[in-house]
Amino acid sequence: MKSTYAIIAATALALLASPALRAAAPEAPDQPAKTGENKAAAKPYPLDTCIVSGEKLGGMGKPFVFVYQGQEIKLCCQGCKPKFDKDPAKYLKKLEGK
Repeated sequence: MKSTYAIIAATALALLASPALRAAAPEAPDQPAKTGENKAAAKPYPLDTCIVSGEKLGGMGKPFVFVYQGQEIKLCCQGCKPKFDKDPAKYLKKLEGK
């Protein structure tokens, strides 16, 4: 019987502490990812599509955003990042003249 009360008390404590923990947690998962250089110094991304897949940005949620060699890059999802990393020059050619 004591163990049942202990479980109930622990559960109640966890439920009460949960909002406080969420308030202290950073909001990073809801924000577009940013890595590399300072985004303010980067050249803006000129396309409305993913440089890797060609998908319309925003069609799969918030774009994955990062800076590569002074150029802001936007991908439709984080899953396209390894493809970009494998051959960045291939994808950066799509931005030439834009």
